[in-house]
Amino acid sequence: MTTESTTPVAIKKKGNHSLEIKWEDGHVSLYSFRYLRQNCSCAGCVEEWTGKKILEKEAVPLDLLGIKVETTGNYALSFAFSDHHDTGIYHFDHLRGICPCAMCKE
Repeated sequence: MTTESTTPVAIKKKGNHSLEIKWEDGHVSLYSFRYLRQNCSCAGCVEEWTGKKILEKEAVPLDLLGIKVETTGNYALSFAFSDHHDTGIYHFDHLRGICPCAMCKE
C-alpha cells in the first residue's frame, strides 16, 4: 500500500457503534467498533512471539460500544470500548489493511 492509501484525511466517530475514516486516496472505510475490537493486535489479544490470536472473535459482545477514540501520534488510533478494553494501538496501515468493504476484501 502506498502512504497515500494509509493516510487519513478525516476520522469521524459515528455514535457509539461505528467509525468512518476517509483516506487521502479518496477511499472511505466504515468500521463497527465490534469489528475493531475483534481485530485488536495488542499483547492481550495476540500472542507476542507467535502472532497467534488469543482473542476469540465470538467472545466480543454483540452490543459492544466505542466509548472513546483518540489519535496516537501521527500514525495510529486508540480506542476505549464498553468491555473496558483500551490497550490496543491501531496503526493506520493496519486499519486500512482490515477495511471491511467489499472492494478491499477482494
